[in-house]
Amino acid sequence: MSTTTSADEAESDARDSALVTARRQLERAATHVDVDPGVVERLKHPTRVQQVSVPLEREDGSVEVFTGYRAQHDDVRGPYKGGLRYHPEVTADECIGLSMWMTWKCAVLDLPFGGGKGGVAVDPKSLSDDETERLTRRFAEELRNMVGPTKDVPAPDMGTDAQTMAWFMDAYSMQQGETIPGVVTGKPPVIGGSYGREEAPGRSTAIIAREAVDHYGRDLSSTTVAVQGFGSVGANAARLLEDWGATVVAVSDVNGAIYDPGGLETHAIPTHEEEPEAVLEQDVPETLTNAELLELDVDVLIPAAVGNVITADNADAIAADIVVEGANGPTTFAADAILEERDIPVIPDILANAGGVTVSYFEWLQDINRRQWSLERVNRELEEHMLDAWTDVRAEVEDGGLTWRDAAYVVALSRVAEAKETRGLWP
Repeated sequence: MSTTTSADEAESDARDSALVTARRQLERAATHVDVDPGVVERLKHPTRVQQVSVPLEREDGSVEVFTGYRAQHDDVRGPYKGGLRYHPEVTADECIGLSMWMTWKCAVLDLPFGGGKGGVAVDPKSLSDDETERLTRRFAEELRNMVGPTKDVPAPDMGTDAQTMAWFMDAYSMQQGETIPGVVTGKPPVIGGSYGREEAPGRSTAIIAREAVDHYGRDLSSTTVAVQGFGSVGANAARLLEDWGATVVAVSDVNGAIYDPGGLETHAIPTHEEEPEAVLEQDVPETLTNAELLELDVDVLIPAAVGNVITADNADAIAADIVVEGANGPTTFAADAILEERDIPVIPDILANAGGVTVSYFEWLQDINRRQWSLERVNRELEEHMLDAWTDVRAEVEDGGLTWRDAAYVVALSRVAEAKETRGLWP
């Protein structure tokens, strides 16, 4: 396999949608599993996609109409589960692709959920707090017949947070005439949210990075780490890895990266949530671009910002020994092939950052039982779930000679396919 890529191919690779990438990954995984082709064909398509208009009265009295989506990929193992994002580039195809990844993510962790994803095509930075609340409540009304604790359970995502989920839950509950905390996860603990939910994707990314370092016979205390994105996922992963002995040499936000080969004090750097775009304000020896951070010669690279940052255009320049995906879809399909040829292991997002949906599952259980767990219990159960999933995926890597991504998909596809074959196809 040649790693040479034309400019046109690189451009096409960089703009591949989440849906295109998800379907390619499904087709590749299917070659490693004895699954009925009819099941694979069904899994290439979502159960349904809802598009809605979301009118909003702006602060100046004008009315603007935004477009919202909810994609429901598969529910053979349980209710649809996945985030709601507010971002200008939200599309139906993106939601479908991301919902497919949620199906695999839930299956890899053996959670009783299927995959869903949705959002509104809006720039959240352009909205006041009151406008965000009104938009969220109206969006909840438009999705009311699709969601529910046993149907589809949304969660926070890009551009949304715990407060957004509180507004969504309240609007849904008012419409239903009773308080139903289990309609969403990622809420504040005071209204049924789980402790540790916000930190969970970063915590799981750190746990999997730690296990990967050990798997390849390295000592975490002599491991260097670069993290692209110092938001909730990247900051929590970086801080935990530092606490466990790793040396975090670079982190970044949207404006660029800071680099100190001697190690950064990650707890002293404000996260994006704590102080937006504060990374470059730190007193450090060197600053870099986000692109340069990706090419640092480190032991572990964690892309934890946005998708499609490792592409055919820069995969040959990746110098890290191990890539652990903290973001959703940071590595394109073509880049994956290049990194595989270069023997650089990539631990996929559907395993590494699955702590978010895992603690969402814990929150869902807490809401159903009306009994809140302590943070210690949440973190203990999360660790157990992540290590179980790691063991399942590692077994496929070792027994089948697969890449980590293929192995994770084999675990997920096997579980989903078995459920589909057992339930059968409705005539």
